[in-house]
Amino acid sequence: MQALSQIRQIDYTVVFARDLEAMRHFYEQVMEFPLLRVLSERWVEYRVGATTLALTVHGGRFDDPPPARGTLSLQLAFRVPPQAVAECAAALEAKGVALVSPLTDHPWGHRTIFFRDPDGNVLEIYAEI
Repeated sequence: MQALSQIRQIDYTVVFARDLEAMRHFYEQVMEFPLLRVLSERWVEYRVGATTLALTVHGGRFDDPPPARGTLSLQLAFRVPPQAVAECAAALEAKGVALVSPLTDHPWGHRTIFFRDPDGNVLEIYAEI
C-alpha cells in the first residue's frame, strides 16, 4: 500500500482570517458551530461533524501576507439532509446573510445555496437529491 493512499478524510481545515473577530462572530453566532477550543487569541477551533474548522490570523507559522480584500480564498461546502437546505437558507437570511445563489436543484443531483463569510470566502450548504 502506498503511504499517501492511506489518507481517507480531511481531519481539519484552517481558515486564515483577515478579521478574526468578525469571523468568530460569524461562525459562532450565524453558523452556530460549537466552539471546540480557543488555543490563543490567534487560534480558535469549532466542531463541524467529525471535522475541526480552525480560524487563525495571517502571520505566525506561515508569514504570507493576507490576500487583497475581495479576493476569493476558498470555498467550504457543508452537507445537510435535502429538506434542511431551505431551512438553512431561511435561517441565514433571518440573520441578515445575503445568499449569493438562492436555493437551486442542479441536474447533477445537488440542492444548494451559496453565501459568503465576512472575509468573502464562499460557503455552500448542499444536499444530495
